[in-house]
Amino acid sequence: MELIRQPIFLLLTTIASVFEIALAVPYYFALGDEPKLVKNSVLAVMLLAGLFGAVLSASSSLAREIRTGTALAVLSKPVGRAQFLIAKFVGVCVALTLMTYINTVAALLTSRMSFDAYGDTDVSALLIFGGAVVLAYLLGGFSNYFLRRPFVSDTVLAMVVLISIAAFLIIQFTHQEQSLWKAASVDWRMVPASVLILFALFILSALAIACSTRFDTIPTLAICSAFFLVGLMSDYLFGRHAQTSWPSSVLYSVVPNWQLFWLADALETDKQIFAWGYVAKGLMYMIGYAGGALAVATALFEERELS
Repeated sequence: MELIRQPIFLLLTTIASVFEIALAVPYYFALGDEPKLVKNSVLAVMLLAGLFGAVLSASSSLAREIRTGTALAVLSKPVGRAQFLIAKFVGVCVALTLMTYINTVAALLTSRMSFDAYGDTDVSALLIFGGAVVLAYLLGGFSNYFLRRPFVSDTVLAMVVLISIAAFLIIQFTHQEQSLWKAASVDWRMVPASVLILFALFILSALAIACSTRFDTIPTLAICSAFFLVGLMSDYLFGRHAQTSWPSSVLYSVVPNWQLFWLADALETDKQIFAWGYVAKGLMYMIGYAGGALAVATALFEERELS
């Protein structure tokens, strides 16, 4: 609840979801590949917004509490440091799940609203989604002014409900021609692709928690961004030499490989199947890597002076 009451969390969630929908509005003239281009862009927006959300949430939940002395007050009770870190990690993961859920619903709507050069902008879906976002903000303002409730958290929860209702109305009661040959439909393969991105964000959260035990927000963001950029090139930098060079093999294991969580290439095929078996493997990878990062975080936190 503390994390979703941060204004930056609401801003990231709103900007990412609205920008995803906006990607399906203009004409691209990409020779029939417009829907593929839109889907790839939507997943990239979701991953980038999650990167900032994970780092800022981890820094807000741990580094700020260490700096202000809240962590010392909590740990003076019968609460272990490992328990404290794991609780912070779980809280960050729940907040990121809310953000990713809203972005996933927007991504599903974007896959339906995208069109090629022979289609047209789905104005009705655009108005319904925009109305849901505006209504969520109005409800948050109403509860804050009349009921004295937190504006940000109420707006986030209202967005979860209203965007879900808007998606149901758009999918069930609106119609759009995607091209001359077929009507627009939801690409449900975006669901496993979004779940894999959520797993990547969990790993980023664990790394951010480990960094936050020693650093503040800006250094944590810099370190996590470096892990993110190097991990994108992991196959090229280390994977090619992993079989012949032990330093490359170690670095290939230590640096998270974000390409494993990227299903955009699979979306370019016409296979209408859910890659849930691959998602299960991604879950195992996430559990192992996040567990290792949290173990390092616990070791760093045990030696940290909080006074």
